[in-house]
Amino acid sequence: MRMRALRIFVAATAVALAMMSGADAAETKGLISTAVKAAMDELVPQFERASGHKVTIGYGPSGGIARQFNAGEPADFIVVDSGVLGELIKQGKVAAGPTDIARTGIGIAVRKGAPKPDVSTADALKRALLAAKTVGHTAPAGGGITAGHLLKMFEKLGIASEVTAKTRLAAGGPNGRVSVLVASGEAEIGLQLASELMSNPDVEMIGLLPAELQLIAVISGGITVGAKEPDAARALIRFLAAPAAMPVYKAKGLTL
Repeated sequence: MRMRALRIFVAATAVALAMMSGADAAETKGLISTAVKAAMDELVPQFERASGHKVTIGYGPSGGIARQFNAGEPADFIVVDSGVLGELIKQGKVAAGPTDIARTGIGIAVRKGAPKPDVSTADALKRALLAAKTVGHTAPAGGGITAGHLLKMFEKLGIASEVTAKTRLAAGGPNGRVSVLVASGEAEIGLQLASELMSNPDVEMIGLLPAELQLIAVISGGITVGAKEPDAARALIRFLAAPAAMPVYKAKGLTL
């Protein structure tokens, strides 16, 4: 059902894209949060086949992407956490009028086949984190949006010193995932955006942070000021935000 809906969507979009002004094939470059990489791996090739455009993507944590762009990394569009994108808009580096694409929350994972502690409530999560030999999350310096939130959460739960002593940090981005720490056994429990945890078949997500502790990341896209291929970039963002893409996002741990 999901693939049938997506095929219908692609066929309909192809007609619309072909009718756009400036429909000549172009190569557009973007910087995209790793949080949506699994979905992009499926959706972007569909867009390329439908539109004739070529898309080149650099992935990384949202804050890291902002640093790359500010340091001169070229991009026609950026798809990152809405808060990070909002700052780039305030700086006049991304055009106003961002488009929300998907959202995800922080999940909790263990190695596949490992015991699954109860994490359904704040108290249960606290017990699980205290009982774990090691806890993994992204390094604050990497630019991911979860690290700062998790550090505040540990403080709120009153276990900051205990967890810090046994924390294992992941760099963030496609080559520095928390799930790799969990899969290798370096971290007994890992906390990261659910969409990133679900992309690793060697770990099992055992739940989401309880609602009162949760952070919902809204992933939004925008066209950069001075983009070389703004039409192709705008067409891609419309494609990614269309309702028919929702089954892909849901399958990858993303909802809107």
